Amino acid sequence: MSQDFKQAALDYHEFPRPGKISVELTTPAETARDLSLAYSPGVAEPVREIAKDPDAAYRYTAKGNLVAVISNGSAILGLGDLGPLASKPVMEGKALLFKRFAGVDSIDIEVDAESPQAFIDTVARIADTFGGINLEDIKAPECFEIERALIERCKIPVFHDDQHGTAIVTAAGMINALELAGKKLEEAKIVCLGAGAAASACMKLLINMGAKVENIYMIDRKGVIHSGRDDLTPEKAAFATETDLRTLDEAIEGADVFVGLSGPNLLSPENLLKMADSPIVFACSNPDPEIAYDLAKATRSDLIMATGRSDYPNQVNNVLGFPFIFRGALDVRASAINEEMKAAAVRALADLAKQPVTQEVLTAYGLDSLEFSREYILPKATDSRLLGAISHAVAQAAIDTGVARLPMPANYPL
Repeated sequence: MSQDFKQAALDYHEFPRPGKISVELTTPAETARDLSLAYSPGVAEPVREIAKDPDAAYRYTAKGNLVAVISNGSAILGLGDLGPLASKPVMEGKALLFKRFAGVDSIDIEVDAESPQAFIDTVARIADTFGGINLEDIKAPECFEIERALIERCKIPVFHDDQHGTAIVTAAGMINALELAGKKLEEAKIVCLGAGAAASACMKLLINMGAKVENIYMIDRKGVIHSGRDDLTPEKAAFATETDLRTLDEAIEGADVFVGLSGPNLLSPENLLKMADSPIVFACSNPDPEIAYDLAKATRSDLIMATGRSDYPNQVNNVLGFPFIFRGALDVRASAINEEMKAAAVRALADLAKQPVTQEVLTAYGLDSLEFSREYILPKATDSRLLGAISHAVAQAAIDTGVARLPMPANYPL
């Protein structure tokens, strides 16, 4: 990252006013009558209605289109545990993306909690303010406990995007990559380097989509996660296989798929050469992937590769998922974002990459043409069709599985 870019990033956050989000008024507030309706005495009327029927809050307040982006700052991007306040620029950025891509109002909340339980209690006590909660940048394994507890305690969707957003976009790209490689998910040998929140969620979702757990080899700092280990968390134990393989070098032999959610430069060219024909590599460590893109392409001409970076093809970018997933959930007032809704988002995202690319996308990226191929397995973030495709699929899945409290809006998506 150049010094010029670093300064530009700082200037972007400081000028013309500090931060990236603000609050806007949605009703008139000019006259004395406006003010009497907005506050005292007029505000007493919706207060009485909500006291009689809590669901009236969706009718008389911003709750139904409001998502909280909440973190404790324990796993900020690739920077680690820098504390809640240092996470604020990231949480503001997430709020910006919610508004920019799906029209969802969002506010960031950074919680200085002394324990996971304190964090859980804090978030649960403020949850009724919002229509949904997006958890962000919380380290493993605490994030699993936190999300589980909040899903149980809250009556609104709770979604840890580091886990599920990454998993949804990864699964969509993986389905398309396997199709292009002439392979089937249920038969693919998958090596996952990394065993944190994102890795666990990715593998769980791939299994839900058809992958076989016995074909998955997850690797943490101590090597392959196998059934003979006695040091596994419940999340890791779910992926323990009976195998004699112990290292990445051993597990990668003949693998169809490599998913990296770990750190830079951990997959060597020698490892890549051991993979099966038409290998699929999702090297998602950011900004430096598990193997450099140019090096990987020079090593295997038959490679299908994705990274977390925007300057290479096939970016695994969470913005392809979370704004539209919440949009769909909010619009049918879903009480949760369940596995069926996640799978629906995967299928909608994968299908969109196969549709003819619109001129708006070509113009935004300075391209003359773009079509479904090894260099285009995921839609671009500027594709305005993402909103309709994913939000509709998620909303319909919520209705089909009984977690929606409203029918599909007329002429949806709005």
